[in-house]
Amino acid sequence: FGSRTRSSELERPRAPPHRPRTRLPAGPGSLGAMVLCELMSNAPESFIATWATISFLALLSVVFFSGSVFWHYYVRPTYEQWRYKINPRFPSPQDVRLEIRQTLKGIVAAAFAPSLSLYLSQKGYSQAYCGVGEMGWGYLFGSFFVTWIVADFFEFFYHYLGHSIPSMWEVHKHHHRFYNPSPFSVIADEPLDQFVRALPMAIFPMIAPVNMDMLFLQFGVFFYAYGVYLHWGYELDCLDAHHPWINTSYQHYAHHAMSIMNKPYHTGFY
Repeated sequence: FGSRTRSSELERPRAPPHRPRTRLPAGPGSLGAMVLCELMSNAPESFIATWATISFLALLSVVFFSGSVFWHYYVRPTYEQWRYKINPRFPSPQDVRLEIRQTLKGIVAAAFAPSLSLYLSQKGYSQAYCGVGEMGWGYLFGSFFVTWIVADFFEFFYHYLGHSIPSMWEVHKHHHRFYNPSPFSVIADEPLDQFVRALPMAIFPMIAPVNMDMLFLQFGVFFYAYGVYLHWGYELDCLDAHHPWINTSYQHYAHHAMSIMNKPYHTGFY
C-alpha cells in the first residue's frame, strides 16, 4: 500500500497533537465517577454545551417528579385522593400553563450555576470532584448534610428577603401569582430568583471539595422532590398539617395564599 501513497499526501503538514481535556478528578482507589460526572467530563469544551446539557437534565427531573404527580392528582384524581386536597378547587388550565412557562425559564436560569461549576472544574478553577476519591465515604456523607443545611438556610434567608425588601418582592411576587399552586409551580419564578437560588451549586465547590454528583442529586432530586411535595396541594394523612418543625404542604399552601410584602408567613424551616 505504501507505493500507492501520493507524494503530495506525504508533504501535507500534520495536524497539531490533540490536547487532552481536563477531567474532574475521581482519585485513586475510588469506585469511579458516576454517570453525570462522567458525561460532563467528556462533554465538549463549551460552556453553552454544558449549560444546555444541564438544562435538559433538569427538565427531565421536572417531567419525572412534577409531571407524574400532576398526572395522578390533577389529571386523574380519585375521590379518595381529592378528600386530602387542601383547596377543593383545582387551578385553572391557564394558571397551569403559566406555571409551566415560568418553570421552563426557571430551568434555564437555575442550570447556569451548576454549568459554571462544571466548566470551572474542567479548567481546574474549583475543588469539585467525582466518585469517592481520596476524600472517602465519610466526607461524602458529611458534606451532603453540611451543604444541605447551608443551602437550606441560604434559601430561607433569600426567601425572607424576597418578602421584606420592596425591590426583591417585585421579583418574587410573580411566584405568588399562583395562590393555588400545582406541582408545576416549584420553580415557577422569575429567572433572577432561580439564578440566585442555584448559586450555592457554584459557590460550594469554590470553597471546599464537593462531589458534583452528590450536589446535583441534592438539588435536582432531594430538594426538587421536596418542593413538589410542598406544591402538591394535598395533605399527607400520616403528617400533621401544622407540624412544628417540618414545613408541610399545607403550610406552604398557606404561604402562597397569604404571604405578601412584609408578611412572609412560613418561609421555610427556620
